[in-house]
Amino acid sequence: MKDGFLKVCAATPSITAADCAKNGQAILCQIREAAGLGAKIIVFPELAITGATCGDLFSSTVLLQSAKQTLLHLAAETAPLDILCAVGLPLQKDSVVYNSCALFHKGKLLCVAVKSNLSPLERRVFSVPAESIYLPLQGEDVPCFVGADVLLSIPSLGDATVTVEIGSDSRLPVTPSAQNGALVVLHPSATPETVVSSAERLSLCQSDSRRLCCGIVTAEAGQGESTTDFVWGGQRFLVENGHILASGDLFTTGLTISELDVDYLQNKRRAQTFPAPTAHGFPIEVPLETGDTTLTRTISPTPFLPFDTPCAIAQRVERILDLQCAGLSQRLTHTHCKTAVIGLSGGLDSTLALLVTARTFDLLHRDRKDILAVTLPCFGTTSRTKSNAQKLAEALGVSFREIQIGDAVRQHFLDIGQSMDCHDVTFENSQARERTQVLMDVANRLGGMVIGTGDLSELALGWATYNGDHMSMYGINGSIPKTLMRVIVQHMAQRGDPALSSVLLDILDTPVSPELLPAKDGEIAQKTEELVGPYALHDFFLYHALGNGFTPEKIRRLAKIAFDNVYDDATIDHWLKNFYRRFFAQQFKRSCLPDGPAVGSISLSPRTGLMIGSDLSGAMWQARLS
Repeated sequence: MKDGFLKVCAATPSITAADCAKNGQAILCQIREAAGLGAKIIVFPELAITGATCGDLFSSTVLLQSAKQTLLHLAAETAPLDILCAVGLPLQKDSVVYNSCALFHKGKLLCVAVKSNLSPLERRVFSVPAESIYLPLQGEDVPCFVGADVLLSIPSLGDATVTVEIGSDSRLPVTPSAQNGALVVLHPSATPETVVSSAERLSLCQSDSRRLCCGIVTAEAGQGESTTDFVWGGQRFLVENGHILASGDLFTTGLTISELDVDYLQNKRRAQTFPAPTAHGFPIEVPLETGDTTLTRTISPTPFLPFDTPCAIAQRVERILDLQCAGLSQRLTHTHCKTAVIGLSGGLDSTLALLVTARTFDLLHRDRKDILAVTLPCFGTTSRTKSNAQKLAEALGVSFREIQIGDAVRQHFLDIGQSMDCHDVTFENSQARERTQVLMDVANRLGGMVIGTGDLSELALGWATYNGDHMSMYGINGSIPKTLMRVIVQHMAQRGDPALSSVLLDILDTPVSPELLPAKDGEIAQKTEELVGPYALHDFFLYHALGNGFTPEKIRRLAKIAFDNVYDDATIDHWLKNFYRRFFAQQFKRSCLPDGPAVGSISLSPRTGLMIGSDLSGAMWQARLS
């Protein structure tokens, strides 16, 4: 279970209602199959040993004795297997029968969970103990818990806790998992299938999983149950913090397996200051062995935009644009700005800033001519980007102005003793700072506001000139990573008129560059991704480092899966080390960022996002990659 991954399984066996021995064999086959696939936990449907449709036969001595014998046989037969099994059956103590789920590992019965939320029909045969009791099994008293008292811990996963919610126990106003704070919820269930039940069931589990920041493993009763009055679908699914990891087809038998990321869930809870459990029990330890879990779950190379359908992507992009526009419109209205001023380079960042600003002016019913796009060519500006800047301004119907800054920068070099032949950091940053000074002064002259263009990826890497392009009066792109920015501009290109679409597509095709070094043969000489690394990798690192709190080793492992056949291991290692080096070294630039709206879960704002000191050491993170 390296990196906090726990392979879990929901199982639907083909059963014969009221034939415990036959059902036991079907269950045993699936336990062995799941263990062979590396699963560490397997969950079977409610009352799987007998079938959930035995009705008044649950009071039969023959059925109860056979169910108990089958349970003991299953425990004995699985003794060599390192897998925690949750198997449902009726169990009797004295003259009372309980709807139960037995949990056993390596042949030992650890505990029994008892269903507490019984329907009127179930109360014909089942009861609920007033408090936890003991059942004589395997020659000893096995604890029999109700509700929030059902709690197991896995020491090999940092004492991650596991609970059981049988059937409708998960629909209580306050569920057992809400009380005991379990990270993993095993949900054996037997609810009949209707035309809407599968969708409702999944939706409720997704909601519970997100609300409680936990993983849920659901196994519903299926094939072999009596269809006298109902049909049983055998639904299986695994949900993690609201996301479906895996699901099985309705009306099928088999195993549904994936890996819950317990580390991710624990990190999310810490980040949310998750409340302490209200139920205080003593969890039973499950000595599951650690190991390198083989991952079958999908690792997206674009975690900032996990959707894969055009409709879902378009909906997300529109929502992002709405958020940016809402923030900018409020700021423009509050400050009574007459003009919005944008330094338009012909690159991706300033393009999105101008698109959002134009959309905002439309929202405010203001003339787009009150937007001033300023291009400020200097030593590294190419004809392609300069031309695209002008074409974009014309296509959007905004005001456009060109201000040459070369002479001003040369004068500045004379003043400070900088040689034009020395293409060092001073050579580069002087141009960026001159551009910012001009934009600020133009905005002051026109009673306007400088709209910032810098994005989340650049801020994370510190790829901005301090008090140059790093500064603005309102930064609308500050929480949007470069990879997502490309998707947004692509979306705008697809829905724009031909002139706008043409220039946007060419901007998307232009290499990302600050254009601060002289061009070579008229082409861009300074390509950002050759200097700091691929943004696809850096955005992946950023998302999992800040959004999920993963360790550098875990991020490296996930990146090698997500970018298999795209980047080799050495490339990933190199740029991951570079990410951590730059991230810690450049915090001083993020400590004084201008205002700007957060549109996602990750923000580097020093006020509400990342609040850390500017001189902290990243040595511990770097060391873990050596």
